[in-house]
Amino acid sequence: MQALRELDRAGIPVTFAGVAQAAGISRSWLYTQPDISSQIRRLRQKADGTGSAGAIPAAQRATDASLRARLTAALGRNKQLADDNARLRRQLARALGDQRSARTRTGNDPKE
Repeated sequence: MQALRELDRAGIPVTFAGVAQAAGISRSWLYTQPDISSQIRRLRQKADGTGSAGAIPAAQRATDASLRARLTAALGRNKQLADDNARLRRQLARALGDQRSARTRTGNDPKE
């Protein structure tokens, strides 16, 4: 049924009332059509089971492969940031050590 597909593509929750209104038919007629009513129930369960992802139009939903690619990229970026963080910590420790050594040599160490 075209109204059913259009609602799903548009990200509008698929309900008997919504399909009936979009198609210009009665809800009671929809309930008597086993193939259409089962499709409505299936789409409704799919939307309920995926939480907010059910509101995303079918054509725009992410595939498993794209989600895996995004996860791999995010993990790579996290590793890069962790490495940068460690490098910066080492540089800071070295700079603070150099600064303390310079103060100690000149006699300006506040701890003495």
